[in-house]
Amino acid sequence: MSQDLINGFIEAIPFPAVLVDQTERFIAVNVAATTLLGTAIMGRHFATILRQPSVASAIESSLLDYQSRQARYLSNDGAQDTEFEVYLRYVPGIGAVSGGAVLISFEDITEREQASQMRRDFVANVSHELRTPLTALMGFIETLRGPARNDPEARDRFLEIMEGESSRMNRLVGDLLSLNRVESEERVRPQQEVDIVAHLQSTIRSLAPLADAAKVVLVAKFSDPKLMVPADPDQLQQVFTNLIENAVKYGGDQVQVQVVSLERCPSLRMQAVRIEVSDNGPGIDPLHLPRLTERFYRADNHRSRTLGGTGLGLAIVKHIVNRHRGRLRVESTLGQGATFTVLLPR
Repeated sequence: MSQDLINGFIEAIPFPAVLVDQTERFIAVNVAATTLLGTAIMGRHFATILRQPSVASAIESSLLDYQSRQARYLSNDGAQDTEFEVYLRYVPGIGAVSGGAVLISFEDITEREQASQMRRDFVANVSHELRTPLTALMGFIETLRGPARNDPEARDRFLEIMEGESSRMNRLVGDLLSLNRVESEERVRPQQEVDIVAHLQSTIRSLAPLADAAKVVLVAKFSDPKLMVPADPDQLQQVFTNLIENAVKYGGDQVQVQVVSLERCPSLRMQAVRIEVSDNGPGIDPLHLPRLTERFYRADNHRSRTLGGTGLGLAIVKHIVNRHRGRLRVESTLGQGATFTVLLPR
């Protein structure tokens, strides 16, 4: 087989691919492989380029026994670590003295591995979040059956704690179901016209008792008496409830909700509505800002658990805003409160 024909075949492979013959040197390399391994590799010994033991060993073995093999190759694209599944297949009749060569192709599995790791982390987090209240409930049940059986005061106290732990599990399950529902619908953009102002006013009224109990003043400012956007009304209510409730719980003594109509939003490149929820609390350390919308991430872990947080609220908000083709921004300075901004296209 001519070199031109070999080059044509290897270039047709949709992954990075190289050929190593019995001289243990590269005899063909496609463009995708030069991006991964470097440009000046033709004619070089494979061990000078593919130094990772698992890959080098697989190539040596396939050259000896002509068997197919697989290995993993780790790299870095300049922005992140990458991982490739390496497939080795022996091709007879080509290379030096037509002694055959090993075709080595690289499939990028970085996203697949990241998704698998995310699933593993998610399951581990859910298990941990459920195990904590379950362990408490089991302990209190055992105590109520034993030492506290005939102690009315202890029984009432334990039952109150058990009710709180049960409520926490119920909230967690509810948030998990909500997150799953939002993710499944994320590619379908809502079309129903919804009045933002009316929904925010309803949310503020429903959270007024919580604000009063926390001695927090809720202030609302609207640029227009009515602002319509295409949205899912239930999900929009969920966004507003999460953001305002978080501000009341974790902010200072004043929460301001401001809604402004924008003739043109630079981020969305169209007409939009900007909703800002600001507080005058202790603020958020800049270290936490990039991760606030991750599942189960808490800037203040102890306080969040004490106040009944599940660690999923902002993750749900992010997915809902994404579904509406909007933007979510978080700005904060330590000691000067925090501002959560939602931009929704009109």
